[in-house]
Amino acid sequence: MDLIRYPDDERPAGWSSPVLALGNFDGLHRGHMKIVERVRRTAEERGATPVVLTFDPHPTRVLRPDKAPQVLMTEAQKSETLAAAGMRGLAVVRFTSELSRWDPETFVRLVLVEWLGVSEVWVGANFLFGHGRAGTFAVLHALGERYGFRADKIDPVCVRGEAVSSTRVRRLLAEGRVGEAGVLLGRHFYLDGDVVAGDGRGRQIGYPTANLRTDNELVPPNGVYATVARTPDGLLPAVTNIGVRPTFGGGGAVSIETHLLRGGRDLYGARLRLYFVQRLRAEQAFSSPAALVARIEQDCRDAGLLFGRISV
Repeated sequence: MDLIRYPDDERPAGWSSPVLALGNFDGLHRGHMKIVERVRRTAEERGATPVVLTFDPHPTRVLRPDKAPQVLMTEAQKSETLAAAGMRGLAVVRFTSELSRWDPETFVRLVLVEWLGVSEVWVGANFLFGHGRAGTFAVLHALGERYGFRADKIDPVCVRGEAVSSTRVRRLLAEGRVGEAGVLLGRHFYLDGDVVAGDGRGRQIGYPTANLRTDNELVPPNGVYATVARTPDGLLPAVTNIGVRPTFGGGGAVSIETHLLRGGRDLYGARLRLYFVQRLRAEQAFSSPAALVARIEQDCRDAGLLFGRISV
């Protein structure tokens, strides 16, 4: 999949009459993927190129930095997910203070028409753009008629009577409700990173762990989770602790430590993807290392029972 950036790069010559999904697409949840799938099908029917346009940094980091959320995905994760969904291009607009002052027509003319040469643009029903968020779907549709492209919208996806949104996913993750967040995402929430050296304490108590240094901004809250680790040896069930190890004094930086339930080779230096299936409990301090070991044994049994009911 081609990745280009505005204003630095030109549109690839091979992009034919791009059909565009336009939005922030943080997390690529089920609502986002509904738009992406419609773009893929439409482009396929018309012999056009399916492309996604998004913004970096997230606009709120420029407009209201004190309110800016932690993003749900890295750019690499977004690119991978979009490519797997059949997108052939990702166009990333550098969001700046200057660009935030553009009226909707300036954005459409400079970016959608002159840069990308779109033939069709799809957005979510509530997408707004341009200075003061003046660019509604009605505005986009009218500008499409003026500049020669078609504009259409997709209604939200609702789960339990409420529209799926990145904000809703973040709220669930912040509460440790990773299973419910996964329902909205349409897949398990995951972290990517490198396995780095730890202090070896897990090995000392009989439960060796892989310590993950993640690329992701948003990490679930401290606690113990049933997870699945994608390792060089394949997918393996695991138990992951996020926290500061209060039994051994606590304090310091938060660590992400994963114990593989089915063993596996030493993962030091490996690249790891960690899928969060369910929260087992909150992090807590124990009266002794022996009490901690007993609780870890129970955590592993609980995770094993869970994985016995679902496929890894």
